[in-house]
Amino acid sequence: MSKNAALSYLPRKSVVHRMTGTTKLAFFLLWSTAAMLTYDTRLLAAMTVGGLVLFGVSRIKLQEVKGALLFMLALVMLNLIAIFLFSPDQGTAIYGTRHVILPLFWRYNVTQETLFYLLNFFLKYSAVIPVALLFILATDPSEFAASLAGIGVSYKVGYAVALALRYIPDVQRDFHNISQAQQARGVDLSAKDKTMTRLKNSAAILLPLVLSSLSRIETISNAMELRGFGKHKKRTWYVKRPFQARDWAAMALAAAVLAVSLGITLTTGSRYFNPFVS
Repeated sequence: MSKNAALSYLPRKSVVHRMTGTTKLAFFLLWSTAAMLTYDTRLLAAMTVGGLVLFGVSRIKLQEVKGALLFMLALVMLNLIAIFLFSPDQGTAIYGTRHVILPLFWRYNVTQETLFYLLNFFLKYSAVIPVALLFILATDPSEFAASLAGIGVSYKVGYAVALALRYIPDVQRDFHNISQAQQARGVDLSAKDKTMTRLKNSAAILLPLVLSSLSRIETISNAMELRGFGKHKKRTWYVKRPFQARDWAAMALAAAVLAVSLGITLTTGSRYFNPFVS
């Protein structure tokens, strides 16, 4: 399997990786909230560029997350198509004007307003996805657990999330090994066979994968129980780091973006930037 088949921590020597887990979590939450609150094209476009710049600063290559990006892009496009199918005049309802570009059939007409609304909808995702990927790829699972504890989440919940993130590469590796072993025994999983046959043969992989996962879960549970996990209400974190100037700067940037998003909405009285009225 390709190395970008699943999302997991990618260590790099970058300023993004050197930030604390709490900073990255707070930045992601503030940034996402700002993007979700507004449909202002100018702000969303600026946030998209900012997210791509941060992605470049992290030194994580797009090729390493190509599979995840294509999957997210496919979901976004399906969402846009569904919006047009169920509400082709959504843009007209929002912006109050109607400029038909391409008449199709029945009530389906491509208008400038609907295309502009769909563009803003796409920008909302494009502004958040790079930052969301950065949070996942540039945060060590243990550091992520410490960041959750830093904002008041129970350390048991944080530890469970950290274990789940650590478990993704293990499942990926087990799936690859079992798949190779089954193919060596003559089980065909290639695209040459029929779809139903491939689905049936996939059961030969899923059952051993589930059993190996259950065995690993039992081992981890026993190890945690023997070490007295959950006995105390609080715990310390080995990977927890003190805040530095870059952490405060990052959170100030995210807070400023959120303030701009709220300010535009409160000042104009609308979440939508409307270029169709003078």
